[in-house]
Amino acid sequence: DISLALEMAGSTTSTHVVDCINPHSIVVAKEDQKFRQALSHASILLPDGAGIVLGAKLLGLPIRERVAGTEFFLGLSQHAQEAGGLRYFFLGSTPTVLDTIQKRLAQDFPSIRVCGTQSPPFKEAFSTQENQAMVKAVNEAKPHVLWVGMTAPKQEKWIEANRAALEVPVVCAVGAVFDFYSGAKKRAPEWARNLGLEWLPRLLREPRRLWRRNLRSTPIYLKDIAIERLSASHNAKRRDQSPR
Repeated sequence: DISLALEMAGSTTSTHVVDCINPHSIVVAKEDQKFRQALSHASILLPDGAGIVLGAKLLGLPIRERVAGTEFFLGLSQHAQEAGGLRYFFLGSTPTVLDTIQKRLAQDFPSIRVCGTQSPPFKEAFSTQENQAMVKAVNEAKPHVLWVGMTAPKQEKWIEANRAALEVPVVCAVGAVFDFYSGAKKRAPEWARNLGLEWLPRLLREPRRLWRRNLRSTPIYLKDIAIERLSASHNAKRRDQSPR
């Protein structure tokens, strides 16, 4: 995925989108048509959740490991550093977080240039004028990669709605990566990530914001996976029993 994204960053003809998916986003997308459409149009979907890997294993799909948004961001940045650098634009979060990201990138990946940052208004929906101003700022900066951190599904739907107007090779919806990379929020320890439990420390720190994602969406997702697997097994059994 990282090598493909780096190759896409050199494109001059189209805008490629990278989105992250987890059990919660899949459950939300079932009821949110615009979100579902945005995910279906992505060039790359990162399996950002242990539940996605488990579901893929149960359904026999070729997904073997989790790729968190932070790992993708760091991996692409490392590849870009070794390849001579890229131009980044960061859209989202607060001015303080954006300033910290810019300073840390200059130390970690000096070949990467931050050609622009913008902290949009914290509101449910942007006006036409606000959207036009954001798109104009991005296009005038001419980044290779636009990183969008507005939380899901707002960020994915914003990208989908403005994709045709954005003159950027790669646009990545990465949500919490802005906070994690800047240090505004602390990631779960490595042992928890390795065990597929990165969600647990986050839930304990922000229960009011994240309880629905983990305690409601995950059971629905697992139920849907179980139904899909039973259906696939039933269909396979019927095919085996049919006369040839």
